[in-house]
This record gives sequence, structure tokens and C-alpha cells, in this order.
Amino acid sequence: MKIKRLVGGNLESNGYIIYQKEGGCCYIIDPGHGPEKFIKAAKENKLSIAGILLTHHHYDHVSGVRKIRDLKGCPVYLHRMDMDMYRDEVDVALEGGDVVMLGDETIRVLHTPGHTEGSVCYFSEKSKLAFTGDTVFNVDLGRTDLKDGDPEKMEASIRSVVDLWGNEIVIYPGHGDSCNMKFVRKMNSEFIDIAGRK
Repeated sequence: MKIKRLVGGNLESNGYIIYQKEGGCCYIIDPGHGPEKFIKAAKENKLSIAGILLTHHHYDHVSGVRKIRDLKGCPVYLHRMDMDMYRDEVDVALEGGDVVMLGDETIRVLHTPGHTEGSVCYFSEKSKLAFTGDTVFNVDLGRTDLKDGDPEKMEASIRSVVDLWGNEIVIYPGHGDSCNMKFVRKMNSEFIDIAGRK
């Protein structure tokens, strides 16, 4: 998988374009800013946009969706439990365990509530990576004090999903830099606190 990261907005959110080869199809993950930049980057690599994958409903991850969708006619994917909080239409209501195909690569939808009710991570076993939205970052975890956040559900998501990933898995979060799970297990004190409890 090839990955292009685009950073922007007042919260410096990460958006991603993922694809296998130039001239093929791509997915956009969390276009929370500058929709024109995502469209331009896709065009520069001769990519057709197959869809927009959202990790959760917060504005800093979805603000560019409407313009991209209107111009390119691509479907929007969001977990069903975030749909009530999302202001625009959703074309595909996701459930944990669903899969999205990028060429011959399987991207699995992992439901990780805590930051929002419908937060998800997009996981590829083939590429050994996960797009984690605001569930887990390199040195901390997503907030749970917003309207539909829940610290107990966040703890459960960390224990039952994220902590099962091997050290080689690279996370691409909604803010900040990517890193592997070995780094998370060494430097992310909030993760360590949860994962270390029995």
C-alpha cells in the first residue's frame, strides 16, 4: 500500500490517500481540511477516488467530505453508531468486521469506541498497518470527555483491539506522526497504563 499524508486545519489533522499504484483507484481517509488538496493529489497520481473512509464524525476529520463527494461522486463510509452525529449523508454504514477492498488488499474495519461511539480503525494485515483516527496516537490516546466519548469504552477498545497488534504494526493516527506499536508500548503512557492493568 502507498500512503500520502495531508496535514491541515486548525487542529493539524491528518488525512490520507491510500492506493496500490499510480493510475489505479484510491480511498481518502478523514479529509478534514482542504478538499482541493486531496483532489489535486489524487489527480497528480492519476487516481480515481473509490470512496471516503471516515474514522469518526468530528469536524476536523470530515470538513472536506462534502466538496470531494459533490465533485467526484464517491461514496462516504462511516460506522453506523456515528451517523446520528454526522451532519451529511452516509452511503455505507459500517460495522466492526466489515471489509473494504483496495485492489487485492483487504482493509478490515475495527470498531474502537471511546473517542466517539462509532470510532473505527482501518487495519491491513498485508501492509502491517492501521489508520487509527483519534483512538490511539504515538504518545497518547484520544479524548474521551467530549459529547459521545466514554473512558470505559476506550479502555475496552485498547485492551481488546489495539493491544492485540504486534510490535511491527505501524499506526497512522488522526494527529501527529506515525510510529510502530513497539514505540507505542514504550512511549505512550496512557496506553501503557491501560494495557498494563490486569
